[in-house]
Amino acid sequence: MASLKELLGSGEKRKVIIDDACKVLDLEVADKSGVSGLAIKGGYKLVRGIKPGFVPEVVDHLLDDFLDALDPIYQEALEKKQPAGAHLKENSTRVADALLGITDARAEHARSGAIKKTYKKLRPTAHKHVEAAAPRLAEMLDRHATAT
Repeated sequence: MASLKELLGSGEKRKVIIDDACKVLDLEVADKSGVSGLAIKGGYKLVRGIKPGFVPEVVDHLLDDFLDALDPIYQEALEKKQPAGAHLKENSTRVADALLGITDARAEHARSGAIKKTYKKLRPTAHKHVEAAAPRLAEMLDRHATAT
């Protein structure tokens, strides 16, 4: 069975995935409310303001690692003959752990002090927010992984 990186990580499909992932990120940030929502929106605004196209650039740099991290869950779905998106939603805790492991390592080595500071400030609540994003991530996976 093809890996997610093989299916989605190259060519025109990669650009479509990056664009769609940025839309998912925008929607997730827009949905946040309360005090933590204000912090997330402020942090996201800071990150977006670093330079034009920064968010898609970061998504592009993280995509291969993210696809590798999600691939075991995707492969399980295929083995169980379940829709990949549904399996991803059922395993939202594993998804959050896998994706945050990658961003934690990247943030630790970030050159920008503002990025490090913002990440460190938002990280304590990140797990619940990534889990909450699982339905949109699942829809994105179903749209693209099954369309290949």
